[in-house]
Amino acid sequence: MPDSLYEHDVLAWSEHQADLLRRLGRGERVNDVDWANVAEEIEGVGLSELHAVESYLNLILLHLLKLHVWPDSEACRHWRVEIVGFQKNLKRRFAPSMRQRIDLGELYSDALDQLRAGDPDLRLPPENPFTLDDLRHGDVKSLVSRFAP
Repeated sequence: MPDSLYEHDVLAWSEHQADLLRRLGRGERVNDVDWANVAEEIEGVGLSELHAVESYLNLILLHLLKLHVWPDSEACRHWRVEIVGFQKNLKRRFAPSMRQRIDLGELYSDALDQLRAGDPDLRLPPENPFTLDDLRHGDVKSLVSRFAP
């Protein structure tokens, strides 16, 4: 396999590397394992999962803020339904080791910035009232009630 396969055809590279690792696991001697890129890709899988979880948390926060700011909007039902879907996806992707890597303060700040980008004069709650477990398991009505009036 050419050295540049990783850069030009990551699918072919990954299939070849997986085959080599399986052969190695069976006790066969192989010499072509691209250890540096294999290690990078394995680490990348974990980071990708962490970023997916952070994305779901961001979406939950953003939708909760919308429900707080626009409680009479016709979109409220849609936002609630989406929050439940985001929570379900979050629960499927969440791993215990992610807890220490997630910065809810930063994610909340990002959600505030997103809403302010559309309307800089919005009056938004400056402090995040939620824990990670609140966002993972809380029902929408009780989560929205966490915002101070």
